[in-house]
Amino acid sequence: MIRFGVIGTNWITEEFIQSASETGQFELCAVYSRTEDKAKEFAGKFHITYTYTDLQAFAQSDEFDAVYIASPNSMHAEQSILCMNHGKHVLCEKPAASNAAELQAVIEAAKSNQVVFMEALKSTLLPNFRVIQDHLHKLGPIRRYFASYCQYSSRYDAYKQGNVLNAFKPELSNGSLMDLGVYCLYPLAVLFGKPERLQAHAFMLESGVDGQGSLLLSYPNMDAVVMHSKISSSYLPAEIHGEAGTMIIDSINIPSQVEIHYRGGEVEKLTQPQSDKSMMYEAAEFIRLIKEGQQESSVNSHAASLLTAQLLEEARKQIGLVFPADQK
Repeated sequence: MIRFGVIGTNWITEEFIQSASETGQFELCAVYSRTEDKAKEFAGKFHITYTYTDLQAFAQSDEFDAVYIASPNSMHAEQSILCMNHGKHVLCEKPAASNAAELQAVIEAAKSNQVVFMEALKSTLLPNFRVIQDHLHKLGPIRRYFASYCQYSSRYDAYKQGNVLNAFKPELSNGSLMDLGVYCLYPLAVLFGKPERLQAHAFMLESGVDGQGSLLLSYPNMDAVVMHSKISSSYLPAEIHGEAGTMIIDSINIPSQVEIHYRGGEVEKLTQPQSDKSMMYEAAEFIRLIKEGQQESSVNSHAASLLTAQLLEEARKQIGLVFPADQK
């Protein structure tokens, strides 16, 4: 069993706990929250022994060995580094940092402390993402990657009424690109590496973050098109176009159905069985790395995370989205 502490008491933390418990190697020991009431309420719900409202005391605790971080984006890097400097392995929600410089500091902290750091981007660790990787060669020369994650935010209605919630606050390093666009860019980084050029466009909200946007990325022999939005919804699948056929993926953020439509009309269904507790696979990968004494995943690698952070940062520069974290 790997003993865990968690930072954050929101719905994503609850989903992670439920999914990680499926691995049979996850023991939840501690929770950090800024308020004692929230910490105790969360602890009671999940039978957690230790509660903390002091982050330094949490990081120094001997009651757990690994941390799952699901705080606001702007806090990810600082909290990750603090925990790793006290010998904790860190699984941090995406995006793992506000910008590439922050993420580079996180990676350096992981290496210097010889602990595991992994970005918790669940989609690239699912069985059906492995299917995509294993069968990509069947498409022949790849010519285009298309991915869309557009989901109308439940918090946007409040925003339009004048109540700006966390999802639309630049001081928390939020916005459509960071929260949803990352799901399109991270798989692209894993599958195809660094593009030669990136062009970004966005619809900016008065709060200072992007409500939606699109990106065109150019490679030597292919291009990539990405759409993201928190103010409208899309139901398009993702596609990878090759000269021999097209791979259709039902959802880039949780690939569950994968098939290839070949040029001659044949359809090959590639879908593999997959748990509906989709965060289980990232938890299992993280725990495996700890147990085997490795320091990074070969899929959600430091390099893939850093490239994604660089793409996000370049896109933000082009659309004029600046976070307070960028000024540090």
